[in-house]
Amino acid sequence: MTTYLDHAATTPPRPEARAALSRWLEAANASATHLAGQAARAAVEEAREAVATALGCSPHEVVFTSGGTEADNLAIKGVVWAARERTRGVPHLVTTAVEHPAVLDPARWLAARGDVRLSVVPPRRDGRVEVEQVLDAVGPDTALVSVMAANNELGAVNDLPALSAELRARGVPLHTDGVQAAATLDVDVRAWGVDALALSAHKFGGPQGVGVAVLRRGLAVVPLSHGGGQDRGVRSGTFAVALDAACAAALTAAVAEREALRTRLRGWTDRLAGAVTALEGVTRSGPLRAEDRLASHVHLLIEGVDPTALALSLDLVGVAASAGAACGAGATKGSPVLEACGLEGAPLRCSLGWTTTDSEVERAVEVLTTVVPVLQAGAAPRAAAGALDAVVGS
Repeated sequence: MTTYLDHAATTPPRPEARAALSRWLEAANASATHLAGQAARAAVEEAREAVATALGCSPHEVVFTSGGTEADNLAIKGVVWAARERTRGVPHLVTTAVEHPAVLDPARWLAARGDVRLSVVPPRRDGRVEVEQVLDAVGPDTALVSVMAANNELGAVNDLPALSAELRARGVPLHTDGVQAAATLDVDVRAWGVDALALSAHKFGGPQGVGVAVLRRGLAVVPLSHGGGQDRGVRSGTFAVALDAACAAALTAAVAEREALRTRLRGWTDRLAGAVTALEGVTRSGPLRAEDRLASHVHLLIEGVDPTALALSLDLVGVAASAGAACGAGATKGSPVLEACGLEGAPLRCSLGWTTTDSEVERAVEVLTTVVPVLQAGAAPRAAAGALDAVVGS
């Protein structure tokens, strides 16, 4: 059986999400006027209201998307293009060097087209972003600031309320990629003071292929696509009734369990990190203070180990963890996040979630404390896996 430590990449669907998917899988077109269509539309609107309740915003501000990437693109491109139309000039966009590619890639694409002037703020060594550094980059022509709520690799949590208060005084909207935040942080659009928020359902127990963009009422956004005018014309396309309902069900369940889950995860990640960092040449990266990092994440840097060999060794013994972000799987270059933070060593991200158990954590401790020293001694992945067999009879 696999010991699953990759919830940051995707987390298994919750039973509430599965039930919603099953119930609405054969839903009619929610734009149809007949009774079946009206029932489907009602399901979408109920899902929208549930999401709004969970996030502390108005249902009118909730737009269902295909995932976090589309939600990020909609906010960044949409706000920048709206500002460009309004001013007839080239607006300014501020973001950070540790953002997910769903933010950095569209930002750089816009800059390459001449649609925006881009400023990228460097992070601290622990992956957090200094509020003052972001504010120093803001100018009179800044149309949008985009700072992630929590980093997907290091788990570093940023101080959005402090940043948004300063930006609001300057009349600059704030967008945040909250994809990694929703499972364990108390996401609150009003309390955070953000104008745009992106979420992805499969990070908090929903299905893959659906996400949420929260766009503050009054925020000018140019749509990415045009068609039937659904969702106030911001996102045209046939409503994905089953996916939207499942997303809402998962988010509602996640919010209800969040505090208890956070406590469990904190204990497990501290146990895992403490055991593995007792090994020579292993350090935990990311913020030192617990309140500054996600309860679900343990990011380790391991000296004297090839990252590919480490990932393969763990896979051979049934431990699913990540040598980096899932979006970078298959890439041969190093992590841009670690590079921006000035961190070196073989990275290992262990991310826990709602299905994690005590036995999985203990299994991970057993595996890592056995395999890592063997790899550091120069053994091949299969030899490392064999060493584990010899020690624990796995």
